[in-house]
Amino acid sequence: MCGMSQPRPERSTPKTPLARPDASMSLLTNVMDHSLDDGYAEAAARKSEAGVRGLPRTLRAKLGLAAGLVLAALVVTVGAAQAQISAPTLAKEREELINRIQKGTGEADKQQQRVDALRDDVGRMQREALKKHGGDRAELLALLAGSTEATGPGVKLVVDDAKDAESGAGGGPRESSGFSDTGRVRDRDMQRVVNGLWASGAEAISVNGQRLTSLSAIRAAGDAILVDNKPLVPPYTVLAVGDGQRLSTAFQDSADGQYLHVLQENYGVRTRISAENEVTLPPAPSLIVRTAKPQTGPAKSGGADTGKGTS
Repeated sequence: MCGMSQPRPERSTPKTPLARPDASMSLLTNVMDHSLDDGYAEAAARKSEAGVRGLPRTLRAKLGLAAGLVLAALVVTVGAAQAQISAPTLAKEREELINRIQKGTGEADKQQQRVDALRDDVGRMQREALKKHGGDRAELLALLAGSTEATGPGVKLVVDDAKDAESGAGGGPRESSGFSDTGRVRDRDMQRVVNGLWASGAEAISVNGQRLTSLSAIRAAGDAILVDNKPLVPPYTVLAVGDGQRLSTAFQDSADGQYLHVLQENYGVRTRISAENEVTLPPAPSLIVRTAKPQTGPAKSGGADTGKGTS
C-alpha cells in the first residue's frame, strides 16, 4: 500500500440563508407586504370581473326601459307594415260590401214601391166592389173596415209618459196589478184606452196616425208599443170619431177612463182629452181576406151593422 496520502474529503454543509436585516420586525414587514385585507382584495376582484353588473341600479333601469321601448317600437312598426300591406284587400272587401248593401237597398225599395202600387190597386178594386155589390151599405162597410178616410166630430186624447219616467225592466207592481211605478205608458194601458173609447161610442179610432180595425192589435216589444206591428213613440195621440162632447164624457166616466185617471194621479202619467169639431183619420192598409163565402140567402131587412174594432 503506497504511502501516498489520501486527500481529505470535504463535506459540504448546507448554507444557511442570510438573515434579513429587518428579521426582527416581522410584524411590521407583514403589514407592509399585505396592505389590503384578503376580503377587500376578493371583493375588488369580483367587482372588476362583474363589468356591466356593477352599474348603478338607476342606470340599469333606464337601460331596461330603453330596451322595452325599442321592442315596442319594433312591434308597432311590424304591425303597421302588415296593416299597410293588407289595407288594399280590406278596402276592396269594404267597397264590395257597400255595393252589395246599396244594391240590396235599391231592390228592397223597388219591391216596396211595387207592394204599395199593388196595395193601391187592391184598395181601389175593393172600393169598386163595395159600390157595386154593397149598395147603400158600401160606405158604412168601408168605414167599419177602415178602408176609407174617416172625418167628423170626435175627441182627441193625448197620453204621455211621466216627466221622470224611467225604463224599468219588470218586477214592479205593474207586473201583477196593471199599474207601474215607473210612469211609463204600457201597451195594456193603450188597450184599455182604445177599448174604452169603442165602448163609449167611437165610430173610428187611430193612434199616432195608425188606423185601427177589427183586426188591429196593440202589443209591446220591450219598452216600445206596437200598433199592427208598427212601433210608436210617445206622446200617443188617439183620435176618435163620434159625438165629441158626449163621447168625451162617456169615456171619462167609464171604468177605463177612471183607470187612466188613476195612472195620472198616482204615477204621473200625463193625459189630456178634448172634444173636437172635426178630426180626420187616415185609412188603414188594405185588409187581407183569408176566408170568405158567398151569401146564400137575401139580406135581412132592417139589419144593422154594429161592427167595432177591437185591440
